[in-house]
Amino acid sequence: MDIDQFIADCIAANKETDAQAAVNEVLARAVSTPNAVLAALGEPDHAGLNVLLRSPTLTIFAATWTPQMNLMPHDHLMWANIGIYTGREDNIFWKRTPDGIKAFGADALSAKDTAMLRVDEVHSVTNPLQRFTGGIHIYGGDFFDTHRSQWNPETLEEEPSDGATIREIFQRENERLGLNKEALQRRLER
Repeated sequence: MDIDQFIADCIAANKETDAQAAVNEVLARAVSTPNAVLAALGEPDHAGLNVLLRSPTLTIFAATWTPQMNLMPHDHLMWANIGIYTGREDNIFWKRTPDGIKAFGADALSAKDTAMLRVDEVHSVTNPLQRFTGGIHIYGGDFFDTHRSQWNPETLEEEPSDGATIREIFQRENERLGLNKEALQRRLER
């Protein structure tokens, strides 16, 4: 997998009439060969967001999930495409009701699978495996500069969220596994 070509193909697809579907085609082609993605991005060994592109109209990153990592219900306020290249990502889908959010569906994504999430989609994510999961996430906007919502996992009360909040959650997961900042820096320098 040529990362630069993948990014260029996503940028071009994002100019299509149905940008989300066109970008998803590029993503599906990429994750259809998981070993090539692993060779390009590396085997996941910590929770993280490896940003490949960040612009006002498109954000692409490789998200890596620690074993049994959970992310509370959250929205994106932009379309999102997810493609898994190793492991599994389980999603619970939620809908807003006058009484708060209620679960209404689920989907399990394994290597080679992709999913397209609507602009108004609310979902929670779990890596149910005892090993790391890796996926390419593509958003139709600047993921890190968008103020969104997340819901408390216990009370389901709505709370503010943004890129910094999500990065903090991933850092806590690394700490849970005993991966301190120095160890992570050494891993990233390999």
